[in-house]
Amino acid sequence: MARKSAPDPILLTLFANRFMSVAEAMGRSLQQTSISTNIKERLDFSCALFAPDGDLVANAPFIPIHLGSMTLISAAADAPVVSAVKYQMRLHKNDLKEGDVLMTNSPHAGGSHLPDITLITPVFDTETREIIFFTASRGHHADIGGILPGSMPPTSVNIFEEGAEIISFKIVNAGMFDQEGLHEYMIERPARYPGSSGCRNIKEVESDLKAQIAANHKGVQLLQAMVKEYGLQTVQDYMYHIRMNAESSVRNLLREVAKRAGSNVLGAVDYLDDGTPIQLKVEIDEKEGAAVLDFEGTGYEVRGNLNSPISVVHSAVIYCMRAMLDVDIPLNAGCLVPLTVRIPERSLLSPSRTAAVCGGNVLTSQRIVDVVLKAFHACAASQGCTNNLTFGTGGKDKDGVAVAGWGYYETIAGGSGAGPGWHGTSGVHTHITNTRIGDVEILERRYPVLLHRFGLRPDSGGKGKWHGGDGVIREFEFTHGLQVSILSERRTRAPYGMEGGEPAMMGRNTWIKGRRREDGDLIEDCPESGEQRFINIGGKATVFMGKGDRLLIETPGGGGWGLPADSTARETQPHKPTWEARGSIAERAGAQASF
Repeated sequence: MARKSAPDPILLTLFANRFMSVAEAMGRSLQQTSISTNIKERLDFSCALFAPDGDLVANAPFIPIHLGSMTLISAAADAPVVSAVKYQMRLHKNDLKEGDVLMTNSPHAGGSHLPDITLITPVFDTETREIIFFTASRGHHADIGGILPGSMPPTSVNIFEEGAEIISFKIVNAGMFDQEGLHEYMIERPARYPGSSGCRNIKEVESDLKAQIAANHKGVQLLQAMVKEYGLQTVQDYMYHIRMNAESSVRNLLREVAKRAGSNVLGAVDYLDDGTPIQLKVEIDEKEGAAVLDFEGTGYEVRGNLNSPISVVHSAVIYCMRAMLDVDIPLNAGCLVPLTVRIPERSLLSPSRTAAVCGGNVLTSQRIVDVVLKAFHACAASQGCTNNLTFGTGGKDKDGVAVAGWGYYETIAGGSGAGPGWHGTSGVHTHITNTRIGDVEILERRYPVLLHRFGLRPDSGGKGKWHGGDGVIREFEFTHGLQVSILSERRTRAPYGMEGGEPAMMGRNTWIKGRRREDGDLIEDCPESGEQRFINIGGKATVFMGKGDRLLIETPGGGGWGLPADSTARETQPHKPTWEARGSIAERAGAQASF
């Protein structure tokens, strides 16, 4: 296809924003039509547009962990395809028609972890009936089966324990929604594994999947309208120019990094709480503005669920590159062209086909980001965790009978790392996650819990010339007996500081347990029998908590930057944040006020 030799700068900016606006409109549609707390309130979803060859065109700034797994960084010719869209293109080839929607969540097919379900819709030209784009949405569904409610079991040792795995399924075939097939994949198949259940709340999941279908269709309509307005040739020309602009920006970044460091070889290593190393060597070709990121030296696959699919590694790398760019460009396939990622086989970052991965997507990914940013000397470590909390009911009982139930899932904020010229931010979701936390009103109205405390954790950020951000404290009381699980990191290894900055405080998870005769810890005539027990349950645990029990989660802070003796005060006076209403209730009030 012939392309203009040079783009018009005004049209380049216009089309960059038009493509981004389509992805954002898809996201608004998904939020408005979904019903689950996880998607509607916490905004744990992403929407994106893809070229007919499967390359990313625009990804709105939703969840960074979704970025790389829906596209592809250059790799060896015989490397596995890690792009969700390209995997489906290869699988279906010429088998796609108008009205089709594909569903997938397998890490083997470009997925991140099983609760993240991706729906992909081809966009056909209204005249030629050829595929001209793809729209895709990925949402985290709070329960898709597995051994525990919430489908994020801290104790999983293989992927079958984590719920339904789908390589490819036409959830919509020529405009017809396949409910029977969906129930087969989501309910019947996961329950065949010993100890596992099917989806505990299929009605909610099915409704949210239909919201994703609607969001994709919104993107289809907007792209077809754009083509009608400007013509297919012009739209695809500028899609190409936007990619080239992004590629050029990343190449310039790599040259600047090598010049600033005084070397074209960079390196870093960090460790998971269990001691597994993640090691990185970066070799920059200054002439070409390209880089090879080699993770040789990273530890073997682990028996637990901290194994990270290749697509998640790519997501972390892409996020870091985009975060270090000081220019406003949409993230697209052009950002990936100068990068080659090498991952050792049989390692934590390239696990075997059946390895458990739910923690790799949310925890190991954060450590990969820390390692990349450390190698590039960009900033101190952030909390390095997403503090994944799940609780719920249902599944198979002790007799193996399936019991209907539900699952709740949330990630909890912490502190971000300081850098050369800025303090870290307190109480924020960092790096790979970009979700909200559940609104207190929604949480207490829909689920049998009370939130006793939620605030900053004082002095948990690392000291330095520039201070790390503080973590948070979040304390729940359960008004009914529930299975509660926590999947977290940075409980034994503190987020590091840089350039003499101090490390942040580690996180801690405490079960405040009431004594009960049925548990054997309420002993008659014992002086302490009426007192609560404070039990450190560690970073990864699942516990049945009784009525009145509490869970106290203290999240890590971010590391400091520079020697504390050179400390730059955050404020001349103690910081007193101005309270602002946020969340779904505030948004609804704002929408009503706008009429």
